[in-house]
Amino acid sequence: MANPSSFLPRRGVPEHAADGCWRHVTVLAAWRMTTFASDLGNGPAVVLLSGGLDSMVTAALAAESGHEVHALTIDYGQRHVRELQSAKAIAAKLGVARHVELPLDLRKFGGSALTADIAVPKSGVGNDIPVTYVPARNLVFLALTTAFAETSASRDIFIGVNALDYSGYPDCRPEFIASFAETARLGTKQGVEGAPFTIHAPLQQMSKADIARECDRLGLDPAWSWSCYDPTPTGEACGACDSCRLRRKGFAEAGLVDTTVYAEDPLM
Repeated sequence: MANPSSFLPRRGVPEHAADGCWRHVTVLAAWRMTTFASDLGNGPAVVLLSGGLDSMVTAALAAESGHEVHALTIDYGQRHVRELQSAKAIAAKLGVARHVELPLDLRKFGGSALTADIAVPKSGVGNDIPVTYVPARNLVFLALTTAFAETSASRDIFIGVNALDYSGYPDCRPEFIASFAETARLGTKQGVEGAPFTIHAPLQQMSKADIARECDRLGLDPAWSWSCYDPTPTGEACGACDSCRLRRKGFAEAGLVDTTVYAEDPLM
């Protein structure tokens, strides 16, 4: 099988993104220094692949760094099931070695606009944790991803969390990721036997504009991914939920075209 990174054209930061170039280069250089210092290309990596833009870019970065990618997608009963279709498409486009879709019906718990009959907010990104927060989602998902990694002979776990342009979810913060890495070290056979997992969050300190630029540099089509929390009945992204707003803002600031189809003038 071809190395997954062979599917990704390698280009420099596009000229039309020059206004944000230096910050972007600094963020990416810092992550790549960490990546290669850890010899990440020496084994398989497990990527939590939701089907969203961030997870797509993260999976592509894992492939670019030399990993054989094993992808895990959680079908947790989310209302935006379109992202599950996107996860399958991304896995196929990147040529991942293995893609597992795991059912986990969090609708049994509810408590979120994504898993219960609660309206998705469309008024703009606020300062409080929104009702689209799924209780402990990344905590649960990272535990499952760690189990998948331990059965995949992998020491490297990639997750596309972001702590700059995001909705304020507590399980996207750097301190949570660091804490979970220690929990995984203490709570797994692999960890206690001296081969602990490294949790890679390469997008952690990037803006959405940074992420859009990486998507472009890696030769990915944004339309392969899906970010909208509340698609229209005709299958378009609503354009007004937090996730759509942040995504559209990022591509606009990067001076790039988002090929996703949005509802007509949703913010007018």
